[in-house]
Amino acid sequence: MSLTAGYGAFLDSKAIRADRRGVEPPALARHLFSFQADCVRFLLRAGSGGLFLDTGLGKTACELEWCRYAAEATNGSALILTPLAVARQIEREGLRWDYDVRVITEQDQARDGINICNYDRLHKLDPAAFGAVALDEASIIKSFTGKISRALIESFSNHRFRLSATATPAPNDHMELGQHAAFCGVMTGQEMLSRFFINDTSQASQVWRLKRHGVNSFWDWMASWCRMAEMPSDLGDSDEGFRLPALDVHRIRCAPSLHVSKLGGLFGELALSATDMHTVKRETADERAKVAAALVDAEPAEPWVLWCDTNYEADAIMAALKPFDSVAEVRGSHTTEQKESAIAAFSDGSVRILVTKPSVCGFGLNWQHCARTIFVGRTFSYESWYQAIRRLWRFGQKQAVQCYVLVAEGEDSIGRVIDRKADDHGSMKLAMRDSMRRSIGRESTVRVAYDPQCKGDLPIWMR
Repeated sequence: MSLTAGYGAFLDSKAIRADRRGVEPPALARHLFSFQADCVRFLLRAGSGGLFLDTGLGKTACELEWCRYAAEATNGSALILTPLAVARQIEREGLRWDYDVRVITEQDQARDGINICNYDRLHKLDPAAFGAVALDEASIIKSFTGKISRALIESFSNHRFRLSATATPAPNDHMELGQHAAFCGVMTGQEMLSRFFINDTSQASQVWRLKRHGVNSFWDWMASWCRMAEMPSDLGDSDEGFRLPALDVHRIRCAPSLHVSKLGGLFGELALSATDMHTVKRETADERAKVAAALVDAEPAEPWVLWCDTNYEADAIMAALKPFDSVAEVRGSHTTEQKESAIAAFSDGSVRILVTKPSVCGFGLNWQHCARTIFVGRTFSYESWYQAIRRLWRFGQKQAVQCYVLVAEGEDSIGRVIDRKADDHGSMKLAMRDSMRRSIGRESTVRVAYDPQCKGDLPIWMR
């Protein structure tokens, strides 16, 4: 080995990478695509890590296979935590592939194999009873100070096998990746900040940004403990069969708001506060609901999902849809049984029209049978927008998805913020994709001592 190559290898061995604490995987299930099997192999070797595959790329298939072997390597029992109504969906997929899987609601129902439970039942479980844990739609832990985040990180801090799975690991801020690293036991969020970020004092509020000289090092560190992909080609596989049909977004301007007019028209719109925005939304809720009902009426054979942001918008929509048959609503105040029943009815086609919020039904559900959706109301959350769209526009969708966004006067700023966040998220995925490609084929992630092979002579004055 040449001196240059040897020193390059030495520098590479000193790069900050996650420790390996997993197992060497055996032959994996044949129903997995090549890139999915590669992800499972990587994460079983890592022991704990992130599975950040875009919606429709088969996170569920990867989670189930990872759980099977992680459970075998520990005490025989694995746990998958999921959002509302997703548990039964994962159970169906697991049974279809002959996994030993079941949904549980409390510890007494758990047994060997793969156990699936909703996040809101975590307090009824004994984390120590499970040898491995996987978080489905793990962006639930993105809050730095949230109660659920702390409970998840603390409950499974001693587990050798931990998996954090989501399509949007950090939709708004790279720092949110620190929560996934903390849950997986790779690095604390505070250590991640000190190593890779700098506090930008030029901003009025505390803002952390990646150190410019350390951007590649940060993403290479990410690639040492997680797998992220928007398409299979990001991981060296073929995109055949994963190219989606078109997504057509139609923005429809609804009736003007009297409140905006009082504030000064166009210039008043620029000064809208959060309170003003809710006033505008409340004033225009009935009008937007009527427009939505007209769109649904124009295509009576199509299933529809109508997204709202507030209960008064949901009330207006349900009133406008009163003449229609086959309508169901899912809102936060409903019981778990009511929610699951309505979601199941829409999923199997028993109900044609579903009214709900992204915060309630925007994560984890597969609705490829539906290609029509309306945002009657939306928030500044890019993640909510992205996840809600992706319930329909995902692998398995056969039609072009028609998405209607009903915009009242004064709400244009929401679209501008979401577009900016979409650009930021796209940049993050590109950086991570490049690191994934650089990491493929790396032989070792273990730090080794420098073993110099070239002897040098000291100058006379130093002898």
